[in-house]
Amino acid sequence: MTIPPGHEFEYGTDGPKILVVGVDGSTTSMRAGAYAAGLARRQRSRLVVVYVSRPGAFVGLAPGAAAVARQADHELAEDLRRQAEEATASVGLKITFQEVYGDPYTELVRVADEVNADGVIVGASMRAGHRFAGSLAIRLVKTGKWPVTVVP
Repeated sequence: MTIPPGHEFEYGTDGPKILVVGVDGSTTSMRAGAYAAGLARRQRSRLVVVYVSRPGAFVGLAPGAAAVARQADHELAEDLRRQAEEATASVGLKITFQEVYGDPYTELVRVADEVNADGVIVGASMRAGHRFAGSLAIRLVKTGKWPVTVVP
């Protein structure tokens, strides 16, 4: 294999420096978080854990429902933050946890761009319809900005 001019190997600069992982409390996202933490520890990378709270379809139907849904999402995010910090502290890995609001694809792309991520890790979708309509992971891969790892 020949290396193109201007792309020579440099000691100490190989491997991902910043990894972004999306978590939402699902089984596959928690596996993705564990995988990302292990990879970040082995590669000595910075790990950015992102929880995206998204508006529910029926939130506008009942007065005050949006506030209740937002509070429930925030509580879930805080629980995920606590779990992530406890799990990574035991192996000496420091993380950044971001709770954001919006569309998961849009927000993960925004955060990954913002932190100059070298890779994005997400859990595989467990929804049957995503085989036809496309999942978050497929959309991230099609973005083509960074390697995307999909954890089953």
